[in-house]
Amino acid sequence: MEKNRKRIVILNQWFDPEPTFKGLLFAKELNKSGFDVEVVTGFPNYPGGKIYDGYKLSLYKKEIIDGIKVHRVYLFPSHDNSKIKRIMNYGSFAFTSLIFCLFFMKKPKAIYVYHPPLTTGITAAILSKLRGIPFVYDIQDLWPDTLKSTGMVNNKRILKLVDKLASFVYRAAKSIVVLSEGFKVELVNRGVSSNKINVIYNWADERFIEPEMQENICHTKAFNLLYAGNFGMAQELSALIEAAEILKENKNIKITLIGDGAEKTKLVEQVKEKELINVEVLNSVPVSQISKYLNSADALFVHLKDDPLFRITIPGKTQAYLAAGKPIIMGVKGAASDLIKESEGGILVESSKPESIADGIQLLANLDYQQLKIMGEKGREYYLQNLSVKSGVEKFTRIFNSL
Repeated sequence: MEKNRKRIVILNQWFDPEPTFKGLLFAKELNKSGFDVEVVTGFPNYPGGKIYDGYKLSLYKKEIIDGIKVHRVYLFPSHDNSKIKRIMNYGSFAFTSLIFCLFFMKKPKAIYVYHPPLTTGITAAILSKLRGIPFVYDIQDLWPDTLKSTGMVNNKRILKLVDKLASFVYRAAKSIVVLSEGFKVELVNRGVSSNKINVIYNWADERFIEPEMQENICHTKAFNLLYAGNFGMAQELSALIEAAEILKENKNIKITLIGDGAEKTKLVEQVKEKELINVEVLNSVPVSQISKYLNSADALFVHLKDDPLFRITIPGKTQAYLAAGKPIIMGVKGAASDLIKESEGGILVESSKPESIADGIQLLANLDYQQLKIMGEKGREYYLQNLSVKSGVEKFTRIFNSL
């Protein structure tokens, strides 16, 4: 280890092989930028809530992935609709990671913390107080807003407690990173100093985005719309299923959903009840395989339920879809829609409105191959110029060096 290389620890409940925005790619790019990077995470179980094949749940496991040292600590694996199990999942990792970092981890120069969940931020705040380790807090969801918007928590007392805990973490953080200007404005309105907030757009996992691949995995000559990602309450994919019902008489349109999550069973039942032969729901696939599915589609779908919080949110798949060079149907108001308008890489539809979604699907289905290709290419070019991992890591490097 070179003496002038600063040691950074990434504290993230989810890490490769799980799908995550700031995972192995981020760690390797930071390492290339002159930092010695280690990771503290849990045993892979997201989004299905079951431990991945090749792993066995234990108190601790160390592994080296592509030159990055990864410390895995015990957590309660779960990711379904049970609030108790979700609390156990978040709480168990927060506790075991705190114990590991307090007593078994060599003190780093800084810690990078990914949020959600908030519990990981609480762990970092305690470490900052007890060991004097500055931490960078990367906020991907605003709590308690997201908990309320998704319906996970409705108890006002609990929401108020979460809000206080979030404020505690914000104060403790040396630097805060957010994914949009809207997030920054919201945090400033809550009393967070604008001087400690940096806007850094998310990037796609460019290792697995290969636009030139054209293998037809979905096995259809029809116009194929693809959604790939989490089947959660926030995504409200029932609106897409209802749009499919509107379009069911059109034999030239096929809708494919790939993924897993709390709402998957409900969505599968919805497809069966409506007898929709134009919809196929597939199990999640490793991130390393997703590119061939993206490239076999004619267009890609992004959607979040209509909620004020999500208007300042940019779903992570937006960047992946732009990088894939495919037209996007964007069903998220606000910041995410702004990216699509600026890039000219897709069209906008009304969130949570099946009729609008159906109209958008029909609009793209009526375009010819060349028109779709030009739209996708515009989106990819915008990604490369404004949202790539290279530009993002350069900004993070400046933040870590300033600490």
